[in-house]
Amino acid sequence: MMTPIQHIQRKQQFDYTAALSRVCADVCFRVPALNHIDMERVAVCYSQTRHSAPVGTFACVVPLRFKDGSPTKITRSGEVTLHRYCSDLGVEYLYIIYFYIPRFIELRLSQKLETIVHELYHISPLFNGDIRRFAGRCSTHGTSQKKYDSIVKNFVEHWLKQNPPPQIWDFLRLDYKELIEMYGKLVGKKINFPKFIPVKKW
Repeated sequence: MMTPIQHIQRKQQFDYTAALSRVCADVCFRVPALNHIDMERVAVCYSQTRHSAPVGTFACVVPLRFKDGSPTKITRSGEVTLHRYCSDLGVEYLYIIYFYIPRFIELRLSQKLETIVHELYHISPLFNGDIRRFAGRCSTHGTSQKKYDSIVKNFVEHWLKQNPPPQIWDFLRLDYKELIEMYGKLVGKKINFPKFIPVKKW
């Protein structure tokens, strides 16, 4: 059974979420449709999975604002907001991207890249803490999941054609066992999933 990513400091280790954040930043820089994303305001974290089988959810983006970037939302019980998170430099995050580890690590390289870009594309073009919203019943992926996936694949192809530095993304070629053999231990950023905080109760 695979051991969890350990959120500790050790001499021989590899910060997997920091490495993923660098990949995200490079993708956002090289893909024009994602240039609006400021990765300094996007926390890249991991969420532990019980098994490594490459099935299920591999990643998700959690917006830290509501529709149209509103800091609060009206519910049946009252007005709520979300917990605020900041980087070590005091910059407030607008989004958190969670990668499910080790499940994500066991994907093929192409699947990893498509998963990364898939989550980045969910971020609103206004970069206001809300997700990208499509017209129609399925506001998350639009009227066609196939079309959404096609856009993601095109973005990945565009990024690869820009010849991004191998040292930024070569680690994505490795599976969990290979990473452990190379680095000894994986570490990463861990943030609890944000919860609603009551602002006003009815």
